[in-house]
Amino acid sequence: MTLKKRVLVFGGTGTAGRGVVRALLASDYAVTCVLRDRKSLDEMPTGVEEILGSVTDPNAGLNNALHDKKFDVVVSCLASRTGAPKDAWAIDHAAQFNALAIAKTADATQFILLSAICVQRPKLAFQHAKLAFEKELIASGLTYSIVRPTAFFKSLSGQIERVKNDKGFLVFGNGTLTACTPLSDDDLGRFIAQCITDETKHNQILPIGGPGPAITPNEQGEALARILKKPVKIKRVPVALLDVIYWVLRIGGLLSSKLAEKAELAQIGRYYATESMLVWNPETGKYDRDLTPSIGTETLFQHYEQLIKENRAQERGDHSVF
Repeated sequence: MTLKKRVLVFGGTGTAGRGVVRALLASDYAVTCVLRDRKSLDEMPTGVEEILGSVTDPNAGLNNALHDKKFDVVVSCLASRTGAPKDAWAIDHAAQFNALAIAKTADATQFILLSAICVQRPKLAFQHAKLAFEKELIASGLTYSIVRPTAFFKSLSGQIERVKNDKGFLVFGNGTLTACTPLSDDDLGRFIAQCITDETKHNQILPIGGPGPAITPNEQGEALARILKKPVKIKRVPVALLDVIYWVLRIGGLLSSKLAEKAELAQIGRYYATESMLVWNPETGKYDRDLTPSIGTETLFQHYEQLIKENRAQERGDHSVF
């Protein structure tokens, strides 16, 4: 009888992490999730072994909880909540480094990292923190897969209520400054689960996008209006307004640490307002849909239809712009 591969998951309670856990269970792996609090215990599906502990300070109890436990694979879906510098370096780098140390102690031979496609053109603290850990993982000696997905459905689903209430769908600039190939949590989860046995995905950096053509913000607003049977109303926000907000906060940040952190968040907002979530082609100096690998079957507009049909709001966490 073949024993199930044992997979330890960090960050399994986020929306992307839950998609990964579902896919691992469906693939018949023995799944263990590290959870930071008891409230998270209720969020795990049947069949998952749950361990309470904090990866930001494993000496506070997590190391003891994992004592003598062995795993074949570690999957990390950890990500900072806000992307602000302090949070980013604590989670996207330090906590990830702790997860890597735990993987080695547990005799794991493989580490799968959920990163982000935006690190290919780093301008923000969380991008530099992610890249610093990617470098450490590559040098670790473990078999690695670094998965860099495009935009998730949750980050593009926050304006349904606005359109329902006949308010304009907000876009930056002319609504065509950026494009992405949105990816569902379950399609991402299935891809990460495949990384365990698919040797073509080993020791690779893997940018991925969802199915179909790249979608602009204008097209997102038009699709929502069509699904809701509403007139198309696009409200354009000048990018220059984001620049004004950033500089006001940055100047205020010289006197207040809170304002300095808000300035970083404003800079994050501007980045996503002006940079596409596609593979960057250095030869053309442009983002390129054709270079962005396409996976999965679920589309953003199908997701819109499902949320509207169920009259359900999208869980979005701390990464929302609108």
